[in-house]
Amino acid sequence: MIKMIALDLDNTLLNSDKEISKRNEQVLKQLHEQGIRVVLCTGRPINAIWPYIEQLGLTQDEDYTITFNGGLVINNNSREHLFELGMKKSDLSHLFAYVRSEKIPLDVLDFERVYELNDYPGSIYRTVLRNIEFNDLAMNDLPETTYSKAVMAIEPEKLTKIISNLPADLKAHYHAVQSQPMIMEFLPKKLNKAVGLKALLDHFGDDFSNLMSFGDADNDLEMIKAAAQGIVMENGLPNVKAAATAITDTNDNDGVAKYCERYFATLL
Repeated sequence: MIKMIALDLDNTLLNSDKEISKRNEQVLKQLHEQGIRVVLCTGRPINAIWPYIEQLGLTQDEDYTITFNGGLVINNNSREHLFELGMKKSDLSHLFAYVRSEKIPLDVLDFERVYELNDYPGSIYRTVLRNIEFNDLAMNDLPETTYSKAVMAIEPEKLTKIISNLPADLKAHYHAVQSQPMIMEFLPKKLNKAVGLKALLDHFGDDFSNLMSFGDADNDLEMIKAAAQGIVMENGLPNVKAAATAITDTNDNDGVAKYCERYFATLL
């Protein structure tokens, strides 16, 4: 029995204008009112997606969001951290050495802000991520704290070349995933959205047999595989679609709503 719906945002729930369509909004609100837990799953912090949370009415005491690609499970109202998994500054040393040698711009995030490293300017992350504090500083001046991830945010054509030449050392030390055409994320090695979702399912006494997930990209793959209903958008990547329970319509054609309308016909 499906009790929770986990939703990626970009190119999944959001259309190309970065909006939740009226049809998607209406269906998800109805399911939420019927007791189905609706959980947004994103690489962003909660402040950056708060308008979407409000639009869907996910502001009750038992509403949670999976942020930082599974690194933080946060209560939408109290902002209490149910689960948290990050990295020390020293854990980022391999990545720092690489971007120094290649002169690649990098942003590093804790669980509340972005540190835009000014050693090698050129990051476009400020244009992608809104409603969060940015601090401009040098790599050596990063504070000793817990970090959620590091991000390369560069024009897609440049990023594609970087990704194709990533050394094996980086892949051995981080869970490296491309979440958008212009964004490559470096997460703790064993972290993904399914890790955060397991913590949330455990909190409610449920498991993956109670989960339906929607996604499109590499950073959604684990939650697609884990869920009893792993649904991938028609516009999704081929390797992610290959892991799906089912394929739904595109993010610009209300793919989330269309699948839910069929699956939960008796509730809607």
